[in-house]
Amino acid sequence: MLFQEKYRVESTRLQGRDYAQPGKYFITICTKNRHHWFGEIRNGIMGLSDVGCIVHNYWMQIPDHFSHIQLDRFIVMPNHIHGIISIHHHSFSVETCDSHVSTYKHIFSHELRVISGLIIPRPKPGSIGSIIGQFKSSCTKQIRSMGFTDFAWQPRFHDRIIWNNNVLHTIRKYIKNNPTQSSAVSHDPQTPSAAHT
Repeated sequence: MLFQEKYRVESTRLQGRDYAQPGKYFITICTKNRHHWFGEIRNGIMGLSDVGCIVHNYWMQIPDHFSHIQLDRFIVMPNHIHGIISIHHHSFSVETCDSHVSTYKHIFSHELRVISGLIIPRPKPGSIGSIIGQFKSSCTKQIRSMGFTDFAWQPRFHDRIIWNNNVLHTIRKYIKNNPTQSSAVSHDPQTPSAAHT
């Protein structure tokens, strides 16, 4: 969409949904061009590479930097991550992954930023978009410092709101069985079909 002579990137989020409000979210983040950076599956078991270990560790540290976040089941696959994130409240203490300095923030409305001629909405602090953006940035910085200078993520990520316990159970099972499923068939890492519910 053209806006003020710049192309605006339309959000893939659910229209009208505040992604900083409490709830459970199923997240999938893929590497650029689905490159297998994070390891490989052998006999239905996911083995992490050094890069995969970094991604795993940074994911585990998300609640250390966002006090309103709780992690549920997750898995690092060869070229993507699946994880469930729970948001608990609106006011929160944020610790940046780089400085480890806590600052108290409140959620406020979206701002706009321009990147390479594109107008992109800036996610609210503490929202799913903000959390995943910081996670991806921190991982990228650490991985490239190890010499993997061509590492990159896909620009966006996939999310599904988990509306009820039946869907939560289905997604947990899907994540747990992902290595076995992926080694048996060609796999689209976006989401299990039940997550669209």
